[in-house]
Order: sequence, then C-alpha cells, then structure tokens
Amino acid sequence: MTSTDAKADLHFYLQSARDALLWKLEGLSEYDVRRPMTPTGTNLLGLVKHTAGVELGYLGDTFGRPSGEPLPWLEDGADPNADMWATADESREYIVELYRRAWAHADATIDALALDTVGRVPWWPDGRDEVTLRHAVVRVISDTHRHAGQADIIRELIDGAVGMSKGNDSMAPGDSTWWQNHRSRLERAAREADRGV
Repeated sequence: MTSTDAKADLHFYLQSARDALLWKLEGLSEYDVRRPMTPTGTNLLGLVKHTAGVELGYLGDTFGRPSGEPLPWLEDGADPNADMWATADESREYIVELYRRAWAHADATIDALALDTVGRVPWWPDGRDEVTLRHAVVRVISDTHRHAGQADIIRELIDGAVGMSKGNDSMAPGDSTWWQNHRSRLERAAREADRGV
C-alpha cells in the first residue's frame, strides 16, 4: 500500500466519523443539542466542540502547525470540562463552523506531511510526547468514532434517530412494535440471568 492509499483510507474513516457526529445535530432544537443526557453532562454540541479541539491539537499543534483558532476553553484557568459543553453565547453555527475549520486544518496537515513524520503532543509528559502523524490520525479517528457512538445513543434517547446518517441506520428491520417487543425480550433475559446468578 502506498502512502497515498494509506492516507486515503485514514481520511475516509476520519471523515465518516466527522459526518456521523454532525448528523446527530440535524433537526434538533437548541435545547436538544445542548441538553445534558448523562450524569456527567454529555451532550451533542459539547461532543462536537470537544472533537474540534482534539483535531486542532493532535493534527495541528502537535506537528508545529497551529491553527490560530482561539480556544479559550482549553486555556489555563478555564473551567474544568469547558470543552464538553457550549455556553448559551456559543451558537451551534459557531461550533459547527469551528469543527469544519478544524477538519480543513487537520486535512491540510495530513496532506502536507508524511505519515512517519514525528510531532510532539504539547500536553503529554516530556520524554513520552513523541508521536507519528499516522499514530495521531488513528488516535483522532478512534476518538471521533467513540464520540459519534456516544452521540448516537444520546440522539436515540432524544428522538429515536439512530445510525451513521439519514438512510444508513445499520439497524435490523422492524417497526416500533417490533423494537418494543425486542427490548422487552432483552429485559426478560437480563432479569432471568440475574436471578440465575
């Protein structure tokens, strides 16, 4: 496999995760994209904001290619976890466009450098902070898919929408009655297993 082929493969999986994550915002109210859906406050727009920072850090700063994007939520003294939620003043449009600019910056880094280029992750400990571009891209792909999976569950809890994109839900066929029966069957199996322990 050539370096060009490897980059194309990596980019395909990175872009599919990016697209899936943004699709989770489509058609939802401002409240629903910001709504904390877990005890730790996980929310859709926060996942996008966080992932933008991940791309700018690992596929920008790490390779001496700072984007110039101001990310005050990552600065010293910022509130803990500030990258995982959007304030009322940070519009959905701002966060989404920041993420798209992060994509463009990250893609330019991937295009410009060889996959074996070594960078230094500024927030990793000295002596353990070196990483190749290949490793950084794989790390970002993994992180983005993880957050897209979280977003999939959050979106399902909000309105039942699931999958990678509209028309690609990768779910078994079935109407709402089938899914209710399926869930009931799983609940029964879980209770039976618990009693059998």
